[in-house]
Amino acid sequence: MRRREFITLIGSVAAWPLAARAQQLPMQVIGFLDARSADVIRERLRGFRQGLKETGYVEGENVAIVYRFAENQTDRLPELATDLARRQVALIATAGEHVALAAKAATTTIPIIFIASQDPVKLGFVASLSRPGGNMTGINFFTTELVGKRLEILRALVPAATRVAVLVNPSNPPTRESTVVDAEAATRTMGLKVQFHDTETPQDIDAVFAGFVRERPDALLVASDTFFSGRRVQVVNLATRHGIPTAFPNREYTEIGGLMSYGSSVVDAWRLAGIHAAHILKGARPADFPVVQASKFELVINHQTARMLGLTVPTSLLATADEVIE
Repeated sequence: MRRREFITLIGSVAAWPLAARAQQLPMQVIGFLDARSADVIRERLRGFRQGLKETGYVEGENVAIVYRFAENQTDRLPELATDLARRQVALIATAGEHVALAAKAATTTIPIIFIASQDPVKLGFVASLSRPGGNMTGINFFTTELVGKRLEILRALVPAATRVAVLVNPSNPPTRESTVVDAEAATRTMGLKVQFHDTETPQDIDAVFAGFVRERPDALLVASDTFFSGRRVQVVNLATRHGIPTAFPNREYTEIGGLMSYGSSVVDAWRLAGIHAAHILKGARPADFPVVQASKFELVINHQTARMLGLTVPTSLLATADEVIE
């Protein structure tokens, strides 16, 4: 046998155990569950994948992701969550309280990563932030808790306002309840009258704005909810068409023409969720892995929209805003 052929043969034999080991270690699979559609949360998914990458995982290279989108049909969430649980994925990543609840109902053993806009202890997801104690852990990114602050900023933009309308989603009881309690407390302090509008379909959104023609509110607040973020183009367009100053929970609305937003950075919260998921893939137990509270907050003002609405933005708000869209 020639020397070159012998060396090639030795190299091939040496590679056999590596190939065998690769076949014995299949790629880990993340189940991803969301109430919206893929195109609506494209930037958020980019943040999630970035978090995975920062912690050593790249989709398609050393981790796979199976996506399940409810396409704004929230009644499909239990079925989709059950499907992921049946597949025995390594973990289920979710966003939104009602989405996490669907996953929680589907499995008590598969780790669940949540992104929640309110206290996960109060929601029953975890026993405590430092020691979750079950199969759930994740990110709390403070959105519903900031309802009062959004109303303060909205009042500064519309100082003559006396009546405020609030869009809430009855299909998401925890978020609806929290929004109602916080908005009632804040408007009472400010001397404002508040009216809540239950809205859970695109047709409901159209109907509510049609009603505003007759009973015009001075301002509008949109609750933090996956349904509204999935329909943000519709909501922002209607608010603009009807000339109603509106406060939103995050910058995704303001970037497409919404007046103002104040809240945690959603993309950064999803990045943190990706980091959390990576640690679970590496062997961390959800029961012992603390919930992270997002600390990056953003005030974004669309100055162009303000001018169109005939509003003068106080200099103090322009100075403190993280971004002013001209």
